Amino acid sequence: MLDFEKKYRVRGGTLLGGDLFDFWFGPFYVGFFGVTTIFFTALGTLLIIYGAAIGPTWNIWQINIAPPDLSYGLGMAPLAEGGLWQIITFCAVGAFVSWALRQAEISRKLGMGMHIPWAYSVAVLAYVTLVIIRPVLLGAWGHGFPYGIFSHLDWVSNVGYQYLHFHYNPAHMIAITFFFTTCLALAMHGSLILSVTNPKKGEPVKTSEHENVFFRDFLGYSIGAIGIHRLGLFLALSAGIWSAICIVISGPFWTKGWPEWWGWWLNLPIWR
Repeated sequence: MLDFEKKYRVRGGTLLGGDLFDFWFGPFYVGFFGVTTIFFTALGTLLIIYGAAIGPTWNIWQINIAPPDLSYGLGMAPLAEGGLWQIITFCAVGAFVSWALRQAEISRKLGMGMHIPWAYSVAVLAYVTLVIIRPVLLGAWGHGFPYGIFSHLDWVSNVGYQYLHFHYNPAHMIAITFFFTTCLALAMHGSLILSVTNPKKGEPVKTSEHENVFFRDFLGYSIGAIGIHRLGLFLALSAGIWSAICIVISGPFWTKGWPEWWGWWLNLPIWR
């Protein structure tokens, strides 16, 4: 590992801060955006602890940092009435974006593509859609989800019932399909890798030719070693993107129950 470390501990590639922030903490690259990540993470965590301290309980399941009441609209609320949620949300976005930019700096250092920071940014987009984009479109921060275990689950359940049957949301259907397909594709890939690298006792470790032959016999086609990772990336990013779409259209663009949306299907001429 020490020999390998020399290959990736290279100068340059920074987006901001230049050589001043181009440093490591042990084996971990820090950089300017590593510093901002630490700052926002620490501040946000301390604010959550403070919110728990002024709340009614220390039960980790019931701690709840709620967004402001709808009456506050898009304005700032007092700390105890949603202001904490607003500042914590700002810290969370700052930490997530900083981490993505730190990933971009590491990729630049190693001469890699930007697949990792872009992939992570899709997850950040899903979060930002929930706590910023959708509340702004609806006109109030109170439409964001609360920070808490049970309270968050209650919010998900309530939003689902608000649109009668949320699983009738077509974008939700597409997102769930991509989530499950991601699990299927990468489970098949992972199990294949384990099967060829852990042969029966007395047999040699198999090669990539055996991997390709298995799926050609089983499915009729093998996507290949690079192809399966590209497919996995596509499926995972599609799941994140469609999950963001499914929630942002619920409220700002569709206010009725989602089963009603399917009325167009029943009105097709083929049924007449």
